[in-house]
Amino acid sequence: MSVTDPRDSTRESKLSLPKTWHAESADAMGSMGMFLAGLVLVSRNRYLAWPVALLALSSLMNQHPIRTKEGGSTPWTALMTATFALLVSHAAMFTFTDPVTGAIKFSA
Repeated sequence: MSVTDPRDSTRESKLSLPKTWHAESADAMGSMGMFLAGLVLVSRNRYLAWPVALLALSSLMNQHPIRTKEGGSTPWTALMTATFALLVSHAAMFTFTDPVTGAIKFSA
C-alpha cells in the first residue's frame, strides 16, 4: 500500500470529541424569562413585561442548539410566553367597564 492510502491501518487514530462539544446545561436565561413572564401574568405589571420580552429575545438569539437537552424548553416557548404576557398586561388599557350595566366593552 502507498503511504497516502486512507485505508492503511497504521494511520488510524482514536476519535476524540472536543471538550465543549456537548455540555448539557440548563438554559438559565430562558428559565428566568419564563418565570418572570408568569409573574407578569399573575401580577399584570405592564412595566415588567417589556424587560421580559427583551430577555426572551436575548435567549432566542443566544441559543445553542447542540448544547440543549432533549425535551427541554426552547427559547421559542419563552418568547411566546413573553408575548402573551405583554398582550395580557396591556389588554386592560383597551377595555373599560360600562358603569350602568357593568359589561366590558372595547374602547375601539
